[in-house]
Amino acid sequence: MPTAIAVTSADLVLPPTDPGTPHATVLPAPDSQSLDASIADMQQLLARYGEVIVVCPTSAPAAVEQRLRAVRGLLESDRIALVRTDLPPLGAAVLVRQLRQLAGCDFSPGVLASAARLLAHYIYAGAVLGSVSRLDRVPVSLGSHLKSWLPGAHFAVLAGPTPQIVRVGGAEETLAGPEFTTELLLARGQLQTDWPTAHLVPRWRIQGAAVEAALPESSPGWWGTGKLVEFAAYLPDLPVLYQLVASVRRETCHWCAMDLIGDRCGFCGAPLHVGATPDQGGRALGGAETRAPGAGTRTHAADARALGTGVPAQSPRALGTGAHAAPAGPHALTPVHPPRALP
Repeated sequence: MPTAIAVTSADLVLPPTDPGTPHATVLPAPDSQSLDASIADMQQLLARYGEVIVVCPTSAPAAVEQRLRAVRGLLESDRIALVRTDLPPLGAAVLVRQLRQLAGCDFSPGVLASAARLLAHYIYAGAVLGSVSRLDRVPVSLGSHLKSWLPGAHFAVLAGPTPQIVRVGGAEETLAGPEFTTELLLARGQLQTDWPTAHLVPRWRIQGAAVEAALPESSPGWWGTGKLVEFAAYLPDLPVLYQLVASVRRETCHWCAMDLIGDRCGFCGAPLHVGATPDQGGRALGGAETRAPGAGTRTHAADARALGTGVPAQSPRALGTGAHAAPAGPHALTPVHPPRALP
């Protein structure tokens, strides 16, 4: 049974890439469901799947996070991971779908939860906006604010992995894109422009035509305007995603004994103690026995900038085969073992 992936909004659920992609569970908002009902729903998920990974954007209302933490605390469960992401709505939905894809593989729940930070580093999420006057989630210069008041001014904004903003039609009209082959997802708002397909597809090594999706309801609020076209470039192939995660050194959380990659446990949030061993009876929130460390730990370096481990990345090598090239450049990973067979 795959690890359950839950989300705090239906906006975060994209159509599956194939029939084998597990579904995501949408948790009702706190104002539409009582605390007792939220606890009962989470108990059912835990009983069916064992562990639950909940993806909650940092832009979600504070009451959403408070409800999740209350449920986890009252259940005294160390089997619920709360994953926060700063990605804009469409990029966050791509991240959720990638986690759903990987949930069907043989990764442990701890590795899957902590892999969210790594996967987000390879999602290029942005939008073309009719105005940046109300954009407060991406750094905007005073000059861009002033130019946004000019009639017909449009701006291309990249929220991550590295924030950037350029004026469409200006001298510098290129956003820094990925150094690996991706697919492009578009969600159109009230702005009429073909800039993403005309400029990003040929310059960002986009394979095939851009795929369109419905604009998330939270996108106008996130970007500060409804006049937008949101986009996200991402790695779509499961074999490449699998090897990207499998290539990272695995550790064991010293507190809850979950497997993890990076510098922080995805379940209990404890920072990595290099060389530490699990404490006797160590738990995240109580109520569960210490888990034995997973077998088959990796011995190669993780991407330091993606996971914050402080371990420098090694020289780039291909991470997968097929139509899509593997991530390369300063964030590349170097696998020393081939990935295990996909289920």
